[in-house]
Amino acid sequence: MPLTLTTLAALVPRELNAELTLVDEGIGDVDLAAMFDLVAISAITGTAPRSYELADEYRRRGVPVVLGGVHPTLLPDEAAAHADAVVVGYAEQTWPELLRDFAAGRMKARYDQGALSLANLPLPRRELLPAKYYTMPHTVEATRGCTYRCEFCVVPTAWGNPIQKPVADVVADIRQMGARRLLFLDLNLVADRAYAKELFTALVPLKVKWGGLATTTIAGDDEVLDLAAKSGCRGLLLGFESLCEDSIKETGKAFNLRKSYADVVRRIHARGIAIQGCFVFGFDHDDEEAFERTADFALDAAIDLPRFAILTPFPGTPLFRRLDSEGRILTRDWSLFDGQHVVFRPATMTPDELLRGTERTWKKVYRLTSVARRLIGSRIQLPVSLAANLGYRFYAQNLSRFYNCREATL
Repeated sequence: MPLTLTTLAALVPRELNAELTLVDEGIGDVDLAAMFDLVAISAITGTAPRSYELADEYRRRGVPVVLGGVHPTLLPDEAAAHADAVVVGYAEQTWPELLRDFAAGRMKARYDQGALSLANLPLPRRELLPAKYYTMPHTVEATRGCTYRCEFCVVPTAWGNPIQKPVADVVADIRQMGARRLLFLDLNLVADRAYAKELFTALVPLKVKWGGLATTTIAGDDEVLDLAAKSGCRGLLLGFESLCEDSIKETGKAFNLRKSYADVVRRIHARGIAIQGCFVFGFDHDDEEAFERTADFALDAAIDLPRFAILTPFPGTPLFRRLDSEGRILTRDWSLFDGQHVVFRPATMTPDELLRGTERTWKKVYRLTSVARRLIGSRIQLPVSLAANLGYRFYAQNLSRFYNCREATL
């Protein structure tokens, strides 16, 4: 379950007596026949065209529209052409301000969030979304942002420096949910070692099982890794990105250098923690052999749930600016900026070679024999891992249909 909508709902000033309708198009359709006094849409880059389509339709009917989220934060002037107001950055302070202004008839065209604290904020109103439609309804966040400045990442550009929620507030949120299994949506739970130790220690008495995102640095810190396992960590998403050292240097992800990825996997597996390993294809130093090397590593290392993406230059990132200055951006159809389409000209292969090589890697790693080999090698949470692998196998087997359908719209 996403937290953006439920967090915004909790921030609505009580004195407005607002009636709220939350719609997540990932699980349901927008009822365009319904009437509202105000419509607010949160957009990422891949959903920006759909968000603009909805915004234009509501405005055509005379309904004011607010646009926010990462894409309007990166391109506020573009978003402003489709909205009566744009919220730039986080919205904990500006969203209530905007709503009070709207009620008073003085809503401004733009709201920019200043310095933000995550302490003492209202808990997300999760009851406003139907939990039964989510495989993981209990989601939580402890931190936002990231300390690193990877070239392809939107986070430094859109959200600035990392911020932390008091651990006591995180624990209170988990307790009120009554969750036994939960997922941290934080981009890097171990960015601040002291904070990670405090958080994991506080989770121990809750007796929860949890998953989250981290960097490969966690494998080199026995104390933090042991605490994570003791606190109930059962799965981590790690961004390996590439097996090529030159590609890692290209990304600016220096902390992945001089690491044995096989040792990273072994050390995490030894604590009973499954790994979703993420790899990216399309760096300037990648060649045709990168696909086979990466697939073989995922199999040999017994990565529980490998995931492969095509390098995507999101607007506002250093990567986008570099490729744009080199004349290598092929389209500004934001709906194709989803990590599974080629929207730039690669350095060492054609766009089609990059696309088909990524597809081959997915299919090789998710053959039934490959799934069996990886899971037998890992032997961690086999029922859960098998279900997730079968889901990804279905995705891998249908990639060509997905690509061809989307390419036909260009």
